Amino acid sequence: MLEKRQKAPEKLVAKKPLSNKLSDSVAQTKPRSNTQRELNRDKLEADILQHAVKIFAERGYEGTSIASIAEQVGVSKQNLLYYFASKQILYQRVLDDVLDTWLDRMNSLADESRDPQDLLRSYIQAKLRFSREQPWGSRVYAMEVIGGAKIYGEEIRKKVIPLLRKDIASFEKWISQGKIAAVNPTHLLFTIWAMTQSYADFSTQMTLVLNQKKLNAKDFDEAEKLIVEMVLAAISIKV
Repeated sequence: MLEKRQKAPEKLVAKKPLSNKLSDSVAQTKPRSNTQRELNRDKLEADILQHAVKIFAERGYEGTSIASIAEQVGVSKQNLLYYFASKQILYQRVLDDVLDTWLDRMNSLADESRDPQDLLRSYIQAKLRFSREQPWGSRVYAMEVIGGAKIYGEEIRKKVIPLLRKDIASFEKWISQGKIAAVNPTHLLFTIWAMTQSYADFSTQMTLVLNQKKLNAKDFDEAEKLIVEMVLAAISIKV
């Protein structure tokens, strides 16, 4: 009988590793996707804050609802609450943004490398720039304070008082060094705040008197020139 031929063992061929192109592509795409989601999230948060500050300024805290802000932004109320869990949290964030910007400017007054006259000029310029570029934020803050600061008062105390004391110390040092006249630093800063912030908070009154739709660049330039002159005159040493 013929013996059955045994099949030759099949050669084991090493399989080529799968191309990493697909996995590399996925790995590269994932971070981009996450980054895009983060950008979208940041943009939506910025849109919410932009609309919220205007509505709070126009209607006040009590007259504003989360639903009205969501409608202006173009999102659902539930979606907005994902970013800001309550109206009060959103309101406090709006005020945080305003106050933190102002405090950054105040902090610059303690810069010992610059002359007090130069520091005060820059401070006034920055305060007026804020009033011109972000009037709604200034008005929200003003309304909160005029209403007794019932929601944000503790934050004002916590944030403003330490920095105010620091700035007062700088003024007192300048006075002792003979760099400026002996003025009351606290009331000088109160006066600067009042003069610069009024160009946002009371701009409607100003435009009515000036018979124009809004304050223009010339108005702010002239205000800056006058306020700087007044403040520098107040601190100048009389010979």
